[in-house]
Amino acid sequence: MAEPPDRRLTRPSHVRYIDKSREYYAGKGYERPYEWAAYDSVPFTPLKQPLATSRVAVVTTSFIHHDDLPIDSPSHEKVVYSHPVAGRPPRMFTADLSWDKQATHTDDPETFLPLDRLAEFVDSGRIGRLNQRFFGVPTEYSQRRSLLDADVISGWCSEDSVDAVILVPL
Repeated sequence: MAEPPDRRLTRPSHVRYIDKSREYYAGKGYERPYEWAAYDSVPFTPLKQPLATSRVAVVTTSFIHHDDLPIDSPSHEKVVYSHPVAGRPPRMFTADLSWDKQATHTDDPETFLPLDRLAEFVDSGRIGRLNQRFFGVPTEYSQRRSLLDADVISGWCSEDSVDAVILVPL
């Protein structure tokens, strides 16, 4: 029987993203080391009523594509936004976001903004109703910015009496 191959590693077999992030920001001149977001308590709560009677909203990280821009041009200013579900644009802007563009595509908006599918769930009685508007947030890597945007979305959800939110990052 042959000897098993020597599988000792001379370097890690995985990418240590926290180290790579810290090196990246240190190389850019930031004095404080990068810190991953961590929470001792998570602000999620159980539903107060069945999903079948709940109003559901969607939050996406894609942006509305403006028809006057080429498909691969940068989107307009990236700010948190709301948009009526009834007037959903036929396509969304995703070209500047990070995802594996060789392995997949974003030609089907239902994969990152599943409004038609959720409407089917309303029709079947699985969820009570879909909120009249959906929300979008920029893909920022700032914890401060993420918290500010979350406060805006939370306020809009309160205004709309939303019971549950589906987060659909791209």
